[in-house]
Amino acid sequence: MKKLEPVFALIDCNSFYASCERVFRPDLAKVPIVVLSNNDGCVIARSYDAKPFVKMGAPYFQIKDLLRRHGIVAFSSNYALYGDISERVMSVIESMVPESETYSIDEKFADLTGIPGDLTQFGRQIRSKVLMHTGIPVGVGIAHTKTLAKLANHTAKKLQNQTGGVVDICDPAKRDWVLKRCDVGDVWGVGKRMKAHLEAMGIKKAMDLAQADPTLLGRKFSVVIEKTARELAGVSCLELSDAEPPKQEICCSRMFGKRLSEIEPIREAVATYMQRAAEKLRAQHSLCKKVRVSIRTGMFNPDEAKYANGALVELPYPTNDVRLMTKAAIQAVDRLFRPGYRYSKAEVLLMDLRQPGEFTDDLFAQVQPVTADRIMGVLDEINERWGRGTLRAASVPADPDWAMRRELMSQSFTTRLDQLWIAKAN
Repeated sequence: MKKLEPVFALIDCNSFYASCERVFRPDLAKVPIVVLSNNDGCVIARSYDAKPFVKMGAPYFQIKDLLRRHGIVAFSSNYALYGDISERVMSVIESMVPESETYSIDEKFADLTGIPGDLTQFGRQIRSKVLMHTGIPVGVGIAHTKTLAKLANHTAKKLQNQTGGVVDICDPAKRDWVLKRCDVGDVWGVGKRMKAHLEAMGIKKAMDLAQADPTLLGRKFSVVIEKTARELAGVSCLELSDAEPPKQEICCSRMFGKRLSEIEPIREAVATYMQRAAEKLRAQHSLCKKVRVSIRTGMFNPDEAKYANGALVELPYPTNDVRLMTKAAIQAVDRLFRPGYRYSKAEVLLMDLRQPGEFTDDLFAQVQPVTADRIMGVLDEINERWGRGTLRAASVPADPDWAMRRELMSQSFTTRLDQLWIAKAN
C-alpha cells in the first residue's frame, strides 16, 4: 500500500492580542488597536489597520498624540484574557483534526494527512468554526511540509481579500507561485542575520532557497537551514512535536509600577512572583530544589544610584509547596536588600526542576509531606474554579500599589466572575 504524502496545516490567529480585545467590544470592530507591554511601556501588538501608523516597539509616551490623531485605541496587556481565549481557540481546532501541535499562544500546526475532500474547503470550515465559537479570525496555510504550511499561512494573511484567509499549496504549481513571490526573509526560521548571509549568496527569494544545495547549506551554516531548504523543496523533515517537555527552569519577573525604597513592598512583590512561579511548577507536575531571587534598581537613569544582586537558596527538600518556597525567597530578599536605593525590578527563578521520583536522595533524606501535596491540590482547585488569587499566601497583597501600571487594561471577561460581559437593554 502506497504511503500517503504528509499534509500539514498552520492555523494562525490574526493580530491575536488586538483580536482578543475586539471579541467583547463590537464597537471596536473597525477601530485600529494597539496593545502595550508591561507597565504600558511600548507597542507589542497591532491590529492590521493600525500597522501603517504605528511601528512595533514604539514607546507609548512618544506616540500618544499620534494615536489620538488617527483614532487608534490603546490597551494594556491582559495576559489572563489572551491565555484563556487561546485555550478556547486551540480546543476548537483540536476537535476538528486527528493530531495537532500548539506552536505558540496564537499558532497551531495540524496533521491533515488522509483527510478526504477539498482541503481548502476544510480550512474554511476550521476558520468558520473558530470564529463562531471564539470570535477570533484565523488564517490557514496548507502544504506538504510544516515550513511550506507556514509560508502558505503568510500568503493567506497577506492576500486575505483574494484568498479568503485560506491557502493550499499542496499542488506544485501553486507552491512554486508562492515561493517565487515570497522573500527569503519571510521563510520560517530565517532571521535577519541568516537573511543577510543568504542574500550574499544570491538567495533572495524563497524559491532560490528551495533550489539551493541543502547539503552545502548544512555545511556552511547549520542542519536547521539545511532542513528548511529541503522542506521548501517539498521534502518533509519536521514532524508534529509530542507534548512539550517540562521546563527545566521557571522564571517570574516584573518591573514595579513605581520605584521602591522600602523592603516590605519588595517582600510582597517577591512573594507574589513566587506564587505565580509555583503555580507553573505544579501545572507541569514538577518539584523544585533551588530558588534564585534577584532585585535591582533602574540601570539607565544617570541620576540614580545603581545596585543589582541575587541569592541562590537551597530548599530542604524537593518541593512545590508555595509556603516553603515563599519563606525561602523572602529570607533571600532580607539578605539582598540595601537601604538608600530605589528598586525597579525583582525576579524569582526556580531551578533544579525534576519530576517526582527523579531526585536520588539517600534513604533518610527529608521529603515533602503528604499533607503539603493535599493543601497545594486544594489551593490550585479553588483558584482554578474561582480565579487566580482567590486563595493566596498572607504575604501576597490583593491590590498592591507597586503593581505594574495597567491603566488601559480591559476587563477579564472570561476569567473573573466580577468582570463578566454585561449586556444592557436599550
